[in-house]
Amino acid sequence: MASSLHVNGDRRPSNTRHPTAPPTMMNSHFAPVGENPSREQYEHGIQVIDEDKEFNQHLSTYLSIEKIIPAGFNYHLISVFGSQSTGKSTLLNYLFGTEFGVMSEQERRQTTKGIWMSKNKRVSAVKDANSMADNILVMDVEGTDGRERGEDQDFERKSALFALATSEVLIVNIWEHQVGLYQGANMGLLKTVFEVNLQLFIKDSKTIAKTLLFFVIRDHIGTTPMSNLRNTLLQDLSRIWSTLSKPKGLENSRIEDYFDFAFCALPHKILQPEKFEEEVEKLSHRFREGYNDPKKSGLLDEGSLPVFLPQYHRRIPADGFPVYAEGIWDQIVNNKDLDLPTQQELLAQFRCDEISREVLVAFDETITPLEDKQAEGVRLGQPTVLAGLGPAMNVARSTILKDFETNASRYHKGVYTRKRAELESKVDTRLKALFQKQLSAANKAGVEQFSSAVSAAVKSGQKKGNNYDFAHIVDSEKAKALAKFEEDAQAVLVQGASWSTYQADLTLYKKDLEEVSARLRKDEMRRLATRVERWVRSRLGESVGLEFNKLGTGRGGSGAPEHGDRPATEKDLWDRIWAVFTETVESAEGRFTDRARSFDASPDEVEVGLWRLRRKSWGVLRAKIDEEVMEGNILLKLRENFEDKFRYDESGVPRIWRPTDDIEGLYTKARESTVTIIPLLARFKLAATSAPPPLDAWIGSAPASTSSADEEDLAPIGGVDEDEGKSLEEEMTVLNDTKMQDLLVRFKKTADGVYVEAKRSAIGGMTQVPLYFYGLLLALGWNEIVAVLRNPLYFVFLILIGVGAYVTYTLNLWGPMARMTNAASNQALEIGKEKLREFLANTETGRQAVAMSGRGESIGMERLDRQGKKKVESEDEDEI
Repeated sequence: MASSLHVNGDRRPSNTRHPTAPPTMMNSHFAPVGENPSREQYEHGIQVIDEDKEFNQHLSTYLSIEKIIPAGFNYHLISVFGSQSTGKSTLLNYLFGTEFGVMSEQERRQTTKGIWMSKNKRVSAVKDANSMADNILVMDVEGTDGRERGEDQDFERKSALFALATSEVLIVNIWEHQVGLYQGANMGLLKTVFEVNLQLFIKDSKTIAKTLLFFVIRDHIGTTPMSNLRNTLLQDLSRIWSTLSKPKGLENSRIEDYFDFAFCALPHKILQPEKFEEEVEKLSHRFREGYNDPKKSGLLDEGSLPVFLPQYHRRIPADGFPVYAEGIWDQIVNNKDLDLPTQQELLAQFRCDEISREVLVAFDETITPLEDKQAEGVRLGQPTVLAGLGPAMNVARSTILKDFETNASRYHKGVYTRKRAELESKVDTRLKALFQKQLSAANKAGVEQFSSAVSAAVKSGQKKGNNYDFAHIVDSEKAKALAKFEEDAQAVLVQGASWSTYQADLTLYKKDLEEVSARLRKDEMRRLATRVERWVRSRLGESVGLEFNKLGTGRGGSGAPEHGDRPATEKDLWDRIWAVFTETVESAEGRFTDRARSFDASPDEVEVGLWRLRRKSWGVLRAKIDEEVMEGNILLKLRENFEDKFRYDESGVPRIWRPTDDIEGLYTKARESTVTIIPLLARFKLAATSAPPPLDAWIGSAPASTSSADEEDLAPIGGVDEDEGKSLEEEMTVLNDTKMQDLLVRFKKTADGVYVEAKRSAIGGMTQVPLYFYGLLLALGWNEIVAVLRNPLYFVFLILIGVGAYVTYTLNLWGPMARMTNAASNQALEIGKEKLREFLANTETGRQAVAMSGRGESIGMERLDRQGKKKVESEDEDEI
């Protein structure tokens, strides 16, 4: 049959029922109100409330026959709600196998009058996880908006309120094209029902059971995604809830506090009968018991979740349900609030809402693009000041309010006033967001421009030779930034809006500018401090280096002291260094203070800067001292100091060693004098006090305004930073005992080398040849002497040799020449040995030769002596 239907063709779908549709067309086979029904009638169902608002007193009998009473709490109640002739009864019959009467498609008249109940007939013989729950009671409620009742909506509201108050699940049956409509989707009726439900039954969301509103969207063709339909319905429900007149204490309640929502779509029953039955079959499996598992929230398919959750059950025993239901109905029927609001008010509400939606379309066309531009700028992290935003907002606001007033002011004044206030609040909410984001963008842009302008002006001044007034630059750029912000803010003001003011934002902007100014000033202070520190480092590097150099080159003819007293250049070394250091830092402090004043720096900032400068300067001095006393540097200075005292006399004239000179005495005095310098260098002590300089008092305590950022790049100083656990004495220690001992040993070795050299020079000058050697030489070499004397060439060569020997002797150069010859021969020998090692180590022939000569014993090249033989190790080395 379905294959022969063409939705858009020239043939319309026929009225033929699907073969599986229930055969019953009326509810005459049910047990009605006011009669003594037969057992056969009870088997089909019962009329709970008739069209005259009469409650059936035989409800408990029906529940007993259906064996619901013994079930206790193990039962569930479902109601269906929706417009007349939308297929509510048909849906229930397909889902639960009931036999509710359905509409005659030929007559198009009302079939369900009042409220009817039937038990679920689809009971599975074998229970599994997807089986329907036991003892499901289904109520078929009279449809709304029927022509039979016309404008009399009293029974519609009361029956809907009864279903909502008693049921765990309320199925809201609507067509797809009704979604988004106010009356078509029964939103007006739901609003009234929700409002009265709050007033009559709901006291506290924590003590009452929730209700599941299960929206079944019929004839869904798939053009509009289910998610969009769902969002539309949720937005409509939230909107009507926000407009409810709520009892005291529930003003801030939300619809989610009392209701949960589920959604399902079904295809067209006539055009797609097989698909309809398939989807209904899937839907029926959801009517089972379950519970919410927070761990699986969002992970399961919503279309397969169970609908009977513990929080929906009213916790009324089955034997007490008839009395409970009758009491609720009595309260609903006798409460006068159910007759309000009147039809006039409902009409006003509907029309005002409709007009509000219409005028919002033009408003959205103007405002939405502006909102999108702002959102795009925020997303990119670059908020933009939109040109023309203020005039656009003013025009859009005045236009929408004027259009609403023109079209809606003719309706109920109270409703109109309330709806106008709602519309104005909605419009102002969006405009205020635009307004605030515009000011925020102006704030950010202004701060960035201010920072860039100040930095550019400072760089320009630096290029001109640091002749710039930082405080003047900041004040000038700040005035420009404030003027620009006020101009942008005034341009975006919305006339007639109480929230349209920028004074608070202007105050915040001024605060932001002050923070940026402080940061820029602090950066400039840091740069100033860095320049001053470089100047201190340069001055101290020269001055301190010069003082240390005096240890090695300050002769002045002083010679070695006779009684062990150190010359002035040695005794007051640290005094002079401390004096140079303090003078240099004081000069730097003056430079820093003068320059900082031009930055408009506060006294606290200047105080912190000076304190940091003193600490940094001490670090520079300490680093320079450590550099000067490095092993190579200090050893060289000690050798120069020793040689000045040993090699030069009291007049500063170099000594030429003679055999008669007291070399040992001079060596001992010079060495002992130089050795006494090492303890002097080990500790930074002033000669005047024999104590370390007052470093802690000179640096001072940290100012109260010092922040953690000011201290994070400062190295700890012993005696100043108590929490570092390092004393002032330890801070003033330049050479520890180990280094002193090592330095002493190395210096003595160096001094010994100088002494040996001097000794050799003196010994080389006193060598004498025996007299008899000259007679023997004359006798044995007479013939050669005669030959030389007779040959002019030999004779001239002999004269040159004699002159050279005389000059060498006169200048006492025989010793140096001998040492130079010996050094050259040793160097040549070492080079030869190195080449031999490379040959033996890098060539196959060499390795084979070493292996053969070793006879099983590996001998490294480092174990060969000058003659290439294996070294004989001493007994001490063997023991080690």
